[in-house]
Amino acid sequence: MGSFIRLYEYLDMLRLSSDVSSLWLFFQDPVRCIPIRQKGKGMVICEVCVEGVMSALTAEAGGADRIELCAGLVDGGITPSLGTIQGVLDRVSIPTVVLVRPRRGDFLYSVEEKDVLIRDIRIARESGAYGIATGALTRDGSVDRPLMRRVRDEAGPSSLTFHRAFDMVADPMQSLEVLIELGVDRVLTSGLERNVPQGMEMIRELAGQAGGRISVMPGGGITADNVGSVVSTTGATEIHFTATTESKSAMAHKNTRPRMGGDRVLGEFELSLTDQEKVRRIREAAAAPEN
Repeated sequence: MGSFIRLYEYLDMLRLSSDVSSLWLFFQDPVRCIPIRQKGKGMVICEVCVEGVMSALTAEAGGADRIELCAGLVDGGITPSLGTIQGVLDRVSIPTVVLVRPRRGDFLYSVEEKDVLIRDIRIARESGAYGIATGALTRDGSVDRPLMRRVRDEAGPSSLTFHRAFDMVADPMQSLEVLIELGVDRVLTSGLERNVPQGMEMIRELAGQAGGRISVMPGGGITADNVGSVVSTTGATEIHFTATTESKSAMAHKNTRPRMGGDRVLGEFELSLTDQEKVRRIREAAAAPEN
């Protein structure tokens, strides 16, 4: 009886009660299809992207249905620390999706970075995270099938989101079919544009092609002023947003001269890497200081 109740609630949540073809999602893995919170008709699931324990608590207090936990939002988000993951999971009651992204920049990963990504997924899953958000591409802008198969296997019963790496694919419709084939639960996208309002038509096309086989979740630039238009235009049942605000430091003593980061903001296709020759030269110079 419990499975049938979950099935009814799942269909009601996605407003798919007339779409029998979408039942495969439930029967493939009922655990991943348990609704997050009982929603009324016309309601959508609000996933809030947060960068730490305090923001997670604030998002929950504000009514978030789910959070995506990350670090480094200024760089588009990277994997949070184990301490942050555990700290959030210990304190919030709503489902937590952990972003797994080994570095900023593009989504073409080395063998070593792929190993880190899989290890981080294991850590998040074993820590009790509800879901994983990750993604990887090949050099030509296709979904990295071999890696995403490993991701799906490592994530196990956890909900799996292919994050905004999707906005960098060469062929969005083909990539959507690949993700469905791989068993990904949802794709997070701004419609391949700078933000969701600019990409709503593409998101609607993707949702139409998905036909309930995968959730297409708009994310990027959603605000209280445009969310109504986003939902009505795309038909989204889940949305993703940050809802951030700036806050002044509580420090009484402030030395404003040093800067902890670089002065230049790198582009999406620029990487900051350690230079072996520079390391060698500085090491040699340090061993023979000037008199």
